[in-house]
Amino acid sequence: MSVRQTLLLQLILLLPLQCLCESISSWENYIGNSEFHEIKNVAFSPHISPSVDPQPLYPFQAPTPLMPFTHNSVPKLSGRCSFNFSAVEHILGVTATDCWASLAPYLANVVCCPQVDSSLAILIGQSSIHTQKLVLNDTEARHCVSDFQQIMDSKGASDSLLEICSVHPSNLTKLSCPVIDVNEIEEKIDSSALLVVCEIIDPANECCNQVCQNAISDAAEELAVRNYTRTGLEGTSVVSEQASLVNYCKNIVLRWIASKLDPASANRVLRVLTSCKINKACPLLLPDVKNVSTKCGYLTSNQTACCNAMDSYLSRLQEQSFVTNLQALNCAASLGLKLQRANISSNIYKLCQINLKDFSLQVDSKVSGCLFPSLPSDVTYDKASGVNFICDLNDNVAAPWPLGSVDSSSSCNKTTKFPELPKATSAQSGIYVKGVSFTLWIASLMVLRMLA
Repeated sequence: MSVRQTLLLQLILLLPLQCLCESISSWENYIGNSEFHEIKNVAFSPHISPSVDPQPLYPFQAPTPLMPFTHNSVPKLSGRCSFNFSAVEHILGVTATDCWASLAPYLANVVCCPQVDSSLAILIGQSSIHTQKLVLNDTEARHCVSDFQQIMDSKGASDSLLEICSVHPSNLTKLSCPVIDVNEIEEKIDSSALLVVCEIIDPANECCNQVCQNAISDAAEELAVRNYTRTGLEGTSVVSEQASLVNYCKNIVLRWIASKLDPASANRVLRVLTSCKINKACPLLLPDVKNVSTKCGYLTSNQTACCNAMDSYLSRLQEQSFVTNLQALNCAASLGLKLQRANISSNIYKLCQINLKDFSLQVDSKVSGCLFPSLPSDVTYDKASGVNFICDLNDNVAAPWPLGSVDSSSSCNKTTKFPELPKATSAQSGIYVKGVSFTLWIASLMVLRMLA
């Protein structure tokens, strides 16, 4: 056994005995007596991809269940940020839990980064009540981003949160939207109508009906029109520039909405809108499929070699992050097209019995992947059970082999024949996973794989 292997083995043995026993006990209870919670889900939805590749969860990275939350530190704030952090204390607590320590990179696509984006929009929106501005200048933006990270650190969130979610001071500035003043915005848009359709947003239907989203787009175009010119309507580059301008103004509109609602209501609306974005694409990085095409190209006679190559490829995806059920559907479609372009004509998903949950982070070979619901969900914490989150471990939905181009909007087409979606997207049950025991368990699994 090498020195490195010996060190890793010692790290396993150095786990606090009480914590490890609790982990094993919780895992056994989970396997034998899963708690079921009703999840009503349909949804479809900017593409959030972690800028930091998740690292293996080693035991020394997994703190004891109470550590991140009962040993809060006092953040060192700059005193040069206009955000009223205390007014959104609850939202910041939710954000810290959603982005908890070592789990943050694995939760980035489904929980953590959507909540970070929502929190920052709410902070700017609430500060505009006093400043009447929905942006920060460059200097204040740097201080506010730093203060935000300090507060997240003090509440047990990842110390790499800004990097994981690609948060930069420029995210809080004007960028290119020409209208940033609250009074001017309310003069240019039908603010009362916008608030009505977004305040009562339907999380189950918004992603397909796009009532609030269309109202936001219309308002953003009204704000952006100041920079439009007649001659600017010609040429691809100008049209693209105008589209970017509208997107910048959408951020301003979202902050305005957040300023008109209480923080909890604003967070609910913003999370629903984000879910409509993140579920439209596959957040995973798909490596080159050369080895799979070599083993599975044309009508292969060696099914075992083909499926082994496919399993090896999927194992690289399974180390990246959790995904939602609809993200998994998009990942299956994207990978399928990539394989088809590599001259694989047969349905190797069916040949190798590939399921949608095979695209998410794996728990083990028996329980398999954990698919998050496509509607917004949060990590929760209590002193008794630690960190918890809801995902679906039981459903075995076959990954559909693509018959054409990837069209995420087709999930909203009632006439389109789709395979059964994971149970978490219908009114059936997903499993309530004990997150702390899961963290410690997967940490040990990662190390044991390295020792093998």
